[in-house]
Amino acid sequence: METRHLYNQPNFMAASYRMIFIALSTIGSLLILISLPTLKVGLVAVICFLSVISFLVFTLIKGRVILTLTSSHLQQHFYKGGWVVRWNDVHSVGPCTHQQDGWHRPLPWVGIRLNDYQPYLDSICPRIATDILLNQRALLYVGARQTAPKLNFEDIVLDSTPYTHLSGKVYTGLSAMLANRMTFQREFFGFDIFIAEGDLDRSADEFIGLARRYLAAAERER
Repeated sequence: METRHLYNQPNFMAASYRMIFIALSTIGSLLILISLPTLKVGLVAVICFLSVISFLVFTLIKGRVILTLTSSHLQQHFYKGGWVVRWNDVHSVGPCTHQQDGWHRPLPWVGIRLNDYQPYLDSICPRIATDILLNQRALLYVGARQTAPKLNFEDIVLDSTPYTHLSGKVYTGLSAMLANRMTFQREFFGFDIFIAEGDLDRSADEFIGLARRYLAAAERER
């Protein structure tokens, strides 16, 4: 299978976008200088204008997410870092759903069930692990309310109980929190890792179909 890179938004660092930002900044700065009565006030206004433009550009760049699918692995890249899993360590990929009024309704997440937690825990960037623990609290809450409504949510949201892998390796601190979160999420939804639909360049169903083709190809090559 060929290597594919999926982007949730355009590359704003590309030459064409840089030229657009430079042109807009230049035109905006000139208009500000012309419209204000004094050069001093104009320069202050231009500095504020350029600061706002720079902040907006940085926000766009920071929100860019890249998913890489190769014949051997799946990787997600964020501004702060990322994670990677080999297809050999993936059991299944599917839609994340919750039960409501007897019906399974889709959630805006794609779920990945692993065969083994250790490679994922050992490779994930600590800053990304922190983001996952914080950003996926709502998903955990939905699962807890659906599957174990009597469970105290505060006890599981940041459970730092040491996690012992089957190999005997003990994870503590942030890694233990992530491992315990994955354990709860598997109980609630049947998956360990979740990709937000907003991080995709296509619908969740289309991505699931694509990922399953890579997974099937990897299984044939074993």
